[in-house]
Amino acid sequence: MTVRKFRIRVNGVEYDVEAEEVETKGFSHETVVPRTPQNPSPGIPEPIPPAPMITHNGEIIIEAPLPGAVLEVKVQEGQRVEVGQVLIILEAMKMENEVTAPTAGKIKSLRVQKGSSVDANQVLVIVDPS
Repeated sequence: MTVRKFRIRVNGVEYDVEAEEVETKGFSHETVVPRTPQNPSPGIPEPIPPAPMITHNGEIIIEAPLPGAVLEVKVQEGQRVEVGQVLIILEAMKMENEVTAPTAGKIKSLRVQKGSSVDANQVLVIVDPS
């Protein structure tokens, strides 16, 4: 029996594992697993996906990209924001993630506050682009 070493990634965390290869009578197969590119800069996490955004009656609804806790709210209702401006900082998977404005406009509604727990796709902010 041959022991083989593998590096696997589960939920963004890499693990080095050893597995023993076993033979099975009358059964032979080969599994090909596509290789994913390694993070080019060790220690720097892969970016989270952008916050989901929905347009409704001309307003932009910004949702949480993943579940977490609101560490900081950087804007107030009625405030004007620019594209890319940080609106909220979410802590998720022990990392701070910035939720930014996808468009310029005015904050119509804040649906969370510092310390709030949020689920993925929960509405965080509504922006009026006018």
